[in-house]
Amino acid sequence: MSGGLVALLDDISVIARAAAASVDDIGAAAAKAGSKTIGVVVDDAAVTPRYVTGFSPARELPIIWKIAKGSLRNKLVFILPAVLLLSQFLPSAITYVLMLGGTYLCFEGAEKVYEAFGGGHHAADEEQVAQLSSEQHEQQMVSGAIRTDLILSAEIMAIALAEVATEPLGSRALILFVVAILITALVYGVVGLIVKMDDIGLKLSQSPRRGTAAFGRGLVKAMPHVLTALSVIGTAAMLWVGGHIIVAGLAKLGYPELEHLIHDFAVQAAHAVPAAHALTEWLVGTIGSGLFGLLVGFSIVGLLHLRPRRNAAH
Repeated sequence: MSGGLVALLDDISVIARAAAASVDDIGAAAAKAGSKTIGVVVDDAAVTPRYVTGFSPARELPIIWKIAKGSLRNKLVFILPAVLLLSQFLPSAITYVLMLGGTYLCFEGAEKVYEAFGGGHHAADEEQVAQLSSEQHEQQMVSGAIRTDLILSAEIMAIALAEVATEPLGSRALILFVVAILITALVYGVVGLIVKMDDIGLKLSQSPRRGTAAFGRGLVKAMPHVLTALSVIGTAAMLWVGGHIIVAGLAKLGYPELEHLIHDFAVQAAHAVPAAHALTEWLVGTIGSGLFGLLVGFSIVGLLHLRPRRNAAH
């Protein structure tokens, strides 16, 4: 009897060690896959704060929480099943879906640029906002943030999927599930910290220590400029990510000329600045993708805004 019990305990120990190793493997794979998405994660964190601008401090964290829940729902309910099914049965379709999402990001970014230079409908927008209750306006901004997040989340999940494409379906699902949760927590944790930084500065400014109080006052003064800069970075990020998705998608579909052209320019620029070779190559490549994204976005903006105006003039 005792021998059988010892054998049973040994079997349980072996199973437990195997399960622990499996968990470790999934965690390591999730960390590796998640690290590949860091560029899009930065973009996501830069884009989101503009959806909270203008609300009372008391509503900032609740709004971010709503967006975070919507982001997690995007990843787990819509994107994860879709990418798993497509990767299993129709992997070539993922490229087309990503390119469609990239085109939407280009349009969003280009429209922001168009409006910034006086071509948008600021007056009309302000009238519409004035007619909304604060609750309706909040819901409108949350919905807009979740729609934009859907595209960025799809890119995050697709990049992560590419890193674990050779794993069995079950492992793929678990790894992407972990990536979805960790990335969402990271992005919206950072966003929450950014938008509450002025409150932190205000608290520090009341400190009896002069150095701490001065730092707090500086933080309060700096935050409006930081949020403005983040809005610009977020717009640029949409154009860069959208343009990069389309360029990479075209290369996968057998049209690599544009990707090669941007890469060649980036390499030549990097050779001209040997002290910052890697940074220069990345920066020029990013600018190339962003300019192409702006071109794509402005093409759509022109179709949607300029043609109707011409027709009205006639």
